Amino acid sequence: MFSSLKIGLLIVLLAGAGGGFMYVKTLKADLATSEANNQKLEQSVEDQKAVITQMKADFEAQANIKATLQKQHDTLKQEFANLDKKFNKINGKGEVRDIGTLANERPDSVERIINKGTSEGNRCNEIAMGSPLTEKEKNATKKSEINSECPSIANPKYVPY
Repeated sequence: MFSSLKIGLLIVLLAGAGGGFMYVKTLKADLATSEANNQKLEQSVEDQKAVITQMKADFEAQANIKATLQKQHDTLKQEFANLDKKFNKINGKGEVRDIGTLANERPDSVERIINKGTSEGNRCNEIAMGSPLTEKEKNATKKSEINSECPSIANPKYVPY
């Protein structure tokens, strides 16, 4: 009987050890799964940090572009006001200049002035839409060389007197 008690105890011990072994094996498998999940999460965090950094850089670039465009818009607005003032000059008689009367009196002069203004205005639109400046435009410093419709964007080296 004592030996059957020993055998029973041995069986219980072996069953306990087998159960413990299975439990440890399951824990190891769970630990390996957790470690793999942790690595994936860490990689996700790093990816998100990279995305956030890129978004910050993109935001700063957009802010810089907006500031540049706003500055250009303000310059063009000022030039438009100057052009409007130039066009609506008061003549020697104290009246607002009438382009129709001038065109009837001196058609060749008015045609030449309008054609030049149209050509320069079209070039201003091209520059405002992104066309690069020519070397002649970049280097213009004399009043006769400038684009009088938009000198600030068409002739960066020109300084009005």
